[in-house]
Amino acid sequence: MNLANVKEKIIGNRLEKLFTKNRVKNRTGEENKSAFIAIVRKEFTDLIRSWRIIILLTIILLACFGSLYTAVTAITDTLDSGAAEKLEGNSYLFLQLFTISDGTLPSFITFVSFLGPLFGIALGFDAINAERNKGTLSRLMAQPIPRDYVLNAKFIAALLLNTILIFSLGFIVMGLGILILGIPPTTEEFFRVMGFLIVCIVYIAFWLNLGILFSVLFKNSATSALSSMAVWIFFTIFYSMIVQLLSRSLLNTSSITSMSDAVNAQGTVLNFMRLSPNFLFSESTTILLSPSVRSLGPLTVEQATGAVAGPLPLSQSLLLIWPQLTGLIAATLICFAIAYILFMRQEIRAN
Repeated sequence: MNLANVKEKIIGNRLEKLFTKNRVKNRTGEENKSAFIAIVRKEFTDLIRSWRIIILLTIILLACFGSLYTAVTAITDTLDSGAAEKLEGNSYLFLQLFTISDGTLPSFITFVSFLGPLFGIALGFDAINAERNKGTLSRLMAQPIPRDYVLNAKFIAALLLNTILIFSLGFIVMGLGILILGIPPTTEEFFRVMGFLIVCIVYIAFWLNLGILFSVLFKNSATSALSSMAVWIFFTIFYSMIVQLLSRSLLNTSSITSMSDAVNAQGTVLNFMRLSPNFLFSESTTILLSPSVRSLGPLTVEQATGAVAGPLPLSQSLLLIWPQLTGLIAATLICFAIAYILFMRQEIRAN
């Protein structure tokens, strides 16, 4: 055997090993992808069949119809009372289906801001510790799949259900609004509603990841649920009270000597309030569904002078809420990253 034949044989063996290795990698990648999809499908099915999710979905659906009824009643009462000029002059009448109310029930945006966190917490507060307590997590980890697939699949399944719910409610309100009022939304109104629904999804995803974080941190499902509820109650009720107490010293008239000092003090108070996800969600939805709101902070006389009176276009509204939306996404990713790191470092033993 000459030297050329030996080289050809060596090269052929190396190519065969390389092709075999690539085939194994491709097969493993396809198997892992199929396993991940199977876990997502299983988690999504379990969520749909869960009684607590079914009850929450029923409550949210009833609240949606109730808010739509109050909005339609308020609009028709205004028309019947002879104030049609006020509504006709509003070029964003369709958006009032999500914001207006006749006083008997809260508006759609109020129901979402209240029930959305509860729905997110219900989706994630027992995502990991329930599997650990049942003993199914150790059996699942014994399978030849990456560990992070479990946490990622639970988040993706819950986020998918969250997305389907929010978009379904939004389209239900728009569809019934068109049938009842007979007024279709304009292109800008449609995209504003889509932006509002996306903000709702991000807002609920934050509470979902917070629930997942506590489910990884605590072994008891009741403890993780109570911890998530405590954080929600703190930001919903007590955080604004704490900021108001702090604002008394910041907005003290004895320490304010000029208009710039007053604007800076008010801006500081707003920055403290924007540490709350509830406040960020409120500001974002207000700008999207109320185009007449042109600013989220205090304005001086010099800033207001020369401003054109009228609603903001959609592009300017998106620029105005971009910091709030970025803050919500960042908080969501931080909660998920902490839960991911803790879960990957935990020791999982068979019960």
